[in-house]
Amino acid sequence: MTAPLKHSADITVDVALGDRAYDIVIGRGVLDTLGARVAALRPGVRTAIVTDRTVAKHWLEQTERSLTEAGIPMSRVIVEEGEVSKTYAGLEKVSEALIAAKIERNDLVIALGGGVVGDLAGFAAAILRRGVDFVQVPTSLLAQVDSSVGGKTGINSPQGKNLLGAFHQPVLVIADTSVLDTLSPRQFRAGYAEVAKYGVLGDEAFFTWLEANHADIFSGGAAREHAIATSCRAKAAIVSRDERENGERALLNLGHTFGHALEAATGFSDRLFHGEGVSVGMVLAAEFSAKLGMISEVEATRVERHLASVGLPTHLQDIAGFAQEGLADADALMALMAQDKKVKRGKLTFILLQAIGRAVVANDVEPALVRDFLQQKLSG
Repeated sequence: MTAPLKHSADITVDVALGDRAYDIVIGRGVLDTLGARVAALRPGVRTAIVTDRTVAKHWLEQTERSLTEAGIPMSRVIVEEGEVSKTYAGLEKVSEALIAAKIERNDLVIALGGGVVGDLAGFAAAILRRGVDFVQVPTSLLAQVDSSVGGKTGINSPQGKNLLGAFHQPVLVIADTSVLDTLSPRQFRAGYAEVAKYGVLGDEAFFTWLEANHADIFSGGAAREHAIATSCRAKAAIVSRDERENGERALLNLGHTFGHALEAATGFSDRLFHGEGVSVGMVLAAEFSAKLGMISEVEATRVERHLASVGLPTHLQDIAGFAQEGLADADALMALMAQDKKVKRGKLTFILLQAIGRAVVANDVEPALVRDFLQQKLSG
């Protein structure tokens, strides 16, 4: 598998969900086509753009211009950046603003931003007038390859990550890879964790390609579009087969059971970005799989080395404020994992590895084994 030698034409990935199917359009500069695409999709529609303050500075004007040129009326809702907006209060603010803007059932909400904005705007759209369609315009790498695709929306509870939400598919995803040039290196690295995840869980050849081509992805070369499209195709295929996570889709949570607990322990703050939690969580999942004899130590180390090579945290000790209570306490982390959405009847579910490129759902993992493993890692 090799990357294209030059930037290709726009790439369209289909999410095959019958009469709710939609396109993911990937390429440099595709944000300028948003208005024309929306006008073709929903003639006569009104829109409301939900975004955060930082994204608004960079991309709101261009987004509004594209809609205006297509003759589409719009309003705007601007929230604070980060997980602080993915709360009850944030949901109330967005929902009330959409009602005030007179967004009706045949109108569209446009989520312009990263994963937080997509989750928040999507959930508000899902409950507004019992369901309004929405468009995802993801502006972070993490959102382009993961959270904008598949219809998961929601907010956080003080007790855990994404515990309130709804499955609500977008009608279109516009992934403009040029907007990623404005991300900080840390934000881009955090998104890359989700790209690597697709290789680790189901495509060893893609993981090998990432090991060889990650520098071109980070520098904005042609490998970037290729990596994003490959990731989107992988997720779209799984979502089309298991939309509501009754089976196979759970594999996409590789690293997330550990990662979400770590995010909760750090207060959903910038001490640990979501992708950073997934990175540490993937390494823990690989190492736990090795401890259970499912994979070799060599394979677990290969996962850790690649993530570390791009500058991602890979160990608990890499997290800011590691020694603080709740993060360096195995029992506290176990309590947080017990609130994970994948817990069924009080039993933990983990996504583990039989090989790089072959993840499996492990139901009813013995809690004592997990606690001992965490205690070992915390003291190591």
